[in-house]
Amino acid sequence: MIAVRPMMPEDVAVACQILNDIIAIGGTTAFETPFSEALFAQAYLNGADKICCHLALDDQGEVAGFQWLGTHDDLPDDCADIATFTRRAPLLKGAGRALFAETATRAAALGFSAINATIRADNRMGLSYYDKMGFRDYSVAYGVALRDGAPVDRISKRFELKKGRSC
Repeated sequence: MIAVRPMMPEDVAVACQILNDIIAIGGTTAFETPFSEALFAQAYLNGADKICCHLALDDQGEVAGFQWLGTHDDLPDDCADIATFTRRAPLLKGAGRALFAETATRAAALGFSAINATIRADNRMGLSYYDKMGFRDYSVAYGVALRDGAPVDRISKRFELKKGRSC
């Protein structure tokens, strides 16, 4: 079983490195520039839009990934936004599933009706992950320009937590 717990200030350096490694690889996140630890903490630990942020830990207690849940101005009040990042090496199979189980439980307990995920269309791993978690496509933003000007679609997916309004 994979341990999941809330992110704490002492986790910022390793979680930030996981995200920056993913950014450096390219093609699997909308982020194109690395985060400083201060900016990372502002975005994922202390941000006013943060609802929760959890870590998945491997058998040695090392951070294998994190999942953030927050609010977004373009979403209804009862719909949360999600972002998931897991280390590439060594990969911890099941980390994303363990994180989502905790995040979905927390979101439902807080009264959210749905969770939104927006993924680059060229991020096959991310699209597959959210499909496996039960998210369904509902919107596409076509041709969103990367820093180099290349257009990449963004696919928005929704996970229904309960009946009611959705994203």
